Amino acid sequence: MEKAIRIIRDEHRSISAVLSGLRAVAQVAREGKLRPDFAVFRAMIYYIDAFPERMHHPKEDAHLFARLLPRDPGARELIEALQAEHIQGARLVRDLERALLAYEQTWPAGVEPFIAAVENYAQFHWSHMRREEQDLIPRAEKALTAEDW
Repeated sequence: MEKAIRIIRDEHRSISAVLSGLRAVAQVAREGKLRPDFAVFRAMIYYIDAFPERMHHPKEDAHLFARLLPRDPGARELIEALQAEHIQGARLVRDLERALLAYEQTWPAGVEPFIAAVENYAQFHWSHMRREEQDLIPRAEKALTAEDW
């Protein structure tokens, strides 16, 4: 159990670090003095898409949520809300990609919609991870057996 929870929390910290970095680089770009290195933005957004959306969340859906629900039927509403957030997060990544493309094509214009998309995704994802760590993981720790983990 401890190893699985540690992995989830470590992955959350990695995601959070990239989100913090993306926010910081986006804020620097707001100055508009130098053309940003858009490859850096693309790499960070690629990570956000490839890791949380394609690897981390599917593991939660297939393993943690699937094992918790039979052991704690009262967690259904929370699990369904988190699954809906996984879907919403994927849509927000597409918004980030579109905002970045528009920004790159219209630079120096387009920075504010891009920063807004970055902020929207970062705040959304931090709230999602906090909900998992504060609400879901404690339920899982109580309900799941060693065999489940």
